[in-house]
Amino acid sequence: MQNWKPPSGQLYKLNFDATMFETGLGVGAVICNAARDVMAALSARGAAVVNSEEAEALACQKAMEFAIDAGFSELIVEGDNAMVMSAVSSTSPNWSLVGVIYDDIGCLAVGLHYVAFSCIRRSANAVAYSLARYANVLDVEVVWMEESPPLARDALYFDSSFLIE
Repeated sequence: MQNWKPPSGQLYKLNFDATMFETGLGVGAVICNAARDVMAALSARGAAVVNSEEAEALACQKAMEFAIDAGFSELIVEGDNAMVMSAVSSTSPNWSLVGVIYDDIGCLAVGLHYVAFSCIRRSANAVAYSLARYANVLDVEVVWMEESPPLARDALYFDSSFLIE
């Protein structure tokens, strides 16, 4: 799903990822500007999930809620799960078990000024992945605003080589 109105302000990239633990889900999200400066980041835990599609769909939903709550309204949303990114980009109804999550993501997207969804290589999503893994040691969600999360600095450096111009 995509709002075709051209961006009027600054466009931001929202990268997200999920990882599954024995005790639940880890979600990581990072929002960067065009200069690849970190504007906001999130590491959070969630309940146990059934499979990787559900984990990634929930991570996308959480990441979009986080971006909206932080005041970002013009986003390129990037994830590394092709099935999930295809589902959130589609305008067709999704009758799968996680279809309600995709519906919610679609509702969140409609409220944005501009949104585009893109599937990226796993190697280009290292920051979000490191934040998702970090959630395993958390009891509460952690948010960084206008700063790079210390645990993700190496991944940010590595990620910058995959930046689309």
